[in-house]
Amino acid sequence: MKTLLYRSFAGICFGALVMVLTCFVVIGFGEATALDSEIFVKNAIGCLLCGWFFSTATILFEMEKWSLLSQTIMHFLTVSILYFLLSFFVGWIPFSLKGLAIGIGIFIPFYVIIWVIFYLYFRYQVKILNDGLDKRGN
Repeated sequence: MKTLLYRSFAGICFGALVMVLTCFVVIGFGEATALDSEIFVKNAIGCLLCGWFFSTATILFEMEKWSLLSQTIMHFLTVSILYFLLSFFVGWIPFSLKGLAIGIGIFIPFYVIIWVIFYLYFRYQVKILNDGLDKRGN
């Protein structure tokens, strides 16, 4: 429960950070001088929810009885379904076949890149821990 609360908080904070940075970019580099409050609130809630479910869904990778492939498939299905439902509702992706195809074409490469980065990071962490154990054992 503690892990779920921590990841929820971290994910919501990350979503808020993404929203604030996006607003800075839109105002700083775009032609907008003001933000529409209705659109802002809708996008802010979308970013917070997105950060929340991406961070909490990582709990699936702690299912020790599942293989890495099973964990990855379940995580991918969970976050993609939630992301695309949210994206259609908020308006990030147009509700059309073309919009869905473009969204999938962007989502999958990003998912794969982020998955590989995390995989390599955690594999490196395991190597460091194992090397530390080997040194203690000698």
